[in-house]
Amino acid sequence: MKTFVPKVDLTQRKWYLVDANGAVLGRLAAQIANILRGKNKPVFTPHLDTGDFVVVINAEKVRVTGKKETQKLYMTYSGWKGGEKYRSVAQLRASHPERLITHAVWGMLPKNRLGRKMLTKLKVYRGPVHPHAAQRPEPIKLVA
Repeated sequence: MKTFVPKVDLTQRKWYLVDANGAVLGRLAAQIANILRGKNKPVFTPHLDTGDFVVVINAEKVRVTGKKETQKLYMTYSGWKGGEKYRSVAQLRASHPERLITHAVWGMLPKNRLGRKMLTKLKVYRGPVHPHAAQRPEPIKLVA
């Protein structure tokens, strides 16, 4: 018996709309990563990009549990001596709330060329408005 390898047809990609209002960050990111990888499809293959597009709205209203709002730190490094910067979840939410969701989803994707390509299918927006109405994204309610 031969191994079935699906042909990746780019025209079959669907668009999903996720509202992050009140959703817990880690649980939301895990379910979004599964959709981006294509693990919700019967033709899932680990070495192929079979996933769909995900549009996330209301990124500033995502929840974190416990004391993560003040104690969890995100580090960036400029490459220069002393170029480390640390920001808490509250500071990042105030300036760039989209990066909270993007960073969490990236942590759950493969760290290679395929994972970087999958991350380009994630579109995160601060408010309830997004420019992807022409793609008619299907609203889905992710399990909390």
